[in-house]
Amino acid sequence: MSRTSGQGIAGAVQRITATALGPHQAAVVRVGFAATWLLFLLWEAPNRHELYGPDGPWSWELGNRLIGTNDAFTVLMWTDGRLWFELVYVMAVLSSALLMVGWRTRTMSVLFMVGVLSLQNRSIFMGDGGDNVIHLMAIYLVVTRCGRVWSLDARRAARQSRPADGHPARDESAGTRPAPDTAGPVLWCVLGFVLLTGTFLNGSGIAVLLLLWAVWAGQALWWLVSRYLPRSQPHLLLDCLANLLHNAGLLVIMAEVCLIYATAGWYKVQGSRWQDGTALYYPLKLDYFTPWPALSDLLAAGGIMVMILTYGTVIVQVAFPFTLFNRKVKNVLLAIMIVEHAGIAVILGLPFFSLAMIAADAVFLPTVFLVWLGARTARGRDRVLRRFRRGSRSAGGPAEPDPEDAPEQARTLVA
Repeated sequence: MSRTSGQGIAGAVQRITATALGPHQAAVVRVGFAATWLLFLLWEAPNRHELYGPDGPWSWELGNRLIGTNDAFTVLMWTDGRLWFELVYVMAVLSSALLMVGWRTRTMSVLFMVGVLSLQNRSIFMGDGGDNVIHLMAIYLVVTRCGRVWSLDARRAARQSRPADGHPARDESAGTRPAPDTAGPVLWCVLGFVLLTGTFLNGSGIAVLLLLWAVWAGQALWWLVSRYLPRSQPHLLLDCLANLLHNAGLLVIMAEVCLIYATAGWYKVQGSRWQDGTALYYPLKLDYFTPWPALSDLLAAGGIMVMILTYGTVIVQVAFPFTLFNRKVKNVLLAIMIVEHAGIAVILGLPFFSLAMIAADAVFLPTVFLVWLGARTARGRDRVLRRFRRGSRSAGGPAEPDPEDAPEQARTLVA
């Protein structure tokens, strides 16, 4: 092996262990899947007992027999009480909302996974295809550092590194320690007690239980080392392991998205209706997939349009994994796929499936675009907050000058 190739390998190893790659992509995937699951739970809240609860056609006894054969994990099998079901449902809603805003991201990602697995494994016949994607991504998100940007965790870390005087804090290697954290240890103790209780009550899902115990122990080790041994060798080692897990998890998410599209495209190629270009016509004539009958009839009436959309769907799905080698072609195809899923949400009435697929596609969005989108969103948020504060000040008394309005005020005085 030449010296140049050896340096290249060493540089690659250094990069994947010293840096959590794709922080913006991981953040948008976190927000996308948490928002999708949250919206689904809120939308189906009136029907929760029929879907996953005690009033469903898939009874608790049938679910218990199925869990005994496939060894799936669900906390709803611990007891068949109605109160326990309500607590689990509320926990799933809260964990989705907190994961979306990025509060205690690592812990919330675990609770998010527990909520997804518990509800979906309770009634496996409830779903439209997007539930399978959420099921897989909920597991992968646990190992990612998806709260590095666009999260309350990132804001808290920035505030801890910036003292009240506004000047940058001293480097941690100089002996500074992070501020005391009380919410983290309390949350860790409570969840440890719940996990211990569930280990004795649950007779299945051993793999998930082992994963939960590993994450629980890893969180304790990370907190102790970060608290008492900052910038030490053990801290650097744990940081490298966390970066390695994050990068591996992000790679698995990308591979999973490519596998979904590749298998879907190649299975469509084998179907006769996809080969003759008429496959899209049939769901447009089913009452279950026509929330807007007039729109569906208008689209189905155009034979050429149906053929173009049918062949285009197959071409896009089969070609997408191969376009990853060309950034420009990948970005164009990615935009087409997002528009296609938005159309599926409106025309076929599958909003949560489309949201799940768009969230999965977001892992391939360019970093430049995500940074630009984040900056525009932040400016819009600040503008709304300034208007709200300005309105509250005018209602309560004389308004204070806004730094953003200084140029306009200066021009007014000169005039």
